[in-house]
Amino acid sequence: MAEPTAQPVGDAPKLVVHHLDDSRSQRILWLVEELEVPYELKKYKRTSERLAPPELKAVNPLGNAPVITDGSLNLAESGAIVEYIIQKYGRGRAQPPESGAIDNLYYTHYAEASLMPMLVNKLIFRIIPQRSPFFLRPILKTAFNAISARMLDPRLKVHAEMIETHLSKSNGFFAGGDEPTSADYMMIFCLEAWASEDGGDLGPQTKAYIDRIHSRPAYQRALQKGGEYAFAKATS
Repeated sequence: MAEPTAQPVGDAPKLVVHHLDDSRSQRILWLVEELEVPYELKKYKRTSERLAPPELKAVNPLGNAPVITDGSLNLAESGAIVEYIIQKYGRGRAQPPESGAIDNLYYTHYAEASLMPMLVNKLIFRIIPQRSPFFLRPILKTAFNAISARMLDPRLKVHAEMIETHLSKSNGFFAGGDEPTSADYMMIFCLEAWASEDGGDLGPQTKAYIDRIHSRPAYQRALQKGGEYAFAKATS
């Protein structure tokens, strides 16, 4: 059920963040807190089956999160929302240095185009046996574990090594520079989800990156306002 939570900063904000617990919308809360954008927060709770509630379909026909409304604008998809908020409300912040512009472009799109689909597949392979008829669970668990081990785990290991190598050279953020950019706002959810599920392939630089983001005051404010978030766990 939706739970309105106003954030009074001067005049009533027209930007509304529709936030679903344990979802990609946590990225958007961190972003607006980091940029100090006035906004109204509307929270939605997952059902007992861990699905988005029907109320979200009243906001966006797909019923997914994140979604923002800004006046007459209704916008879904993390990447589109991140880029829109930075462009309209960033006031020059969250911009990569010239030396990191291509890294920022790459990792902003890599997060959902390449990395997240594999993590979602791994999650689905784990959930299918759990939700299958009892007598099929041992067979399906064995089968999907084997598929994951052969098809996903080797590829994820390569991705983990690439991310680790990049972070060891990027001076703290994916695009370098002195503050998070769109690449960080997009990558953090993927890395959090990966670390919370298994994370065995994640290297020390990647784990330190997650912990460093979690320690930022804006991230902590986003957690406080958004409510319980299963992926906000220390990695060390």
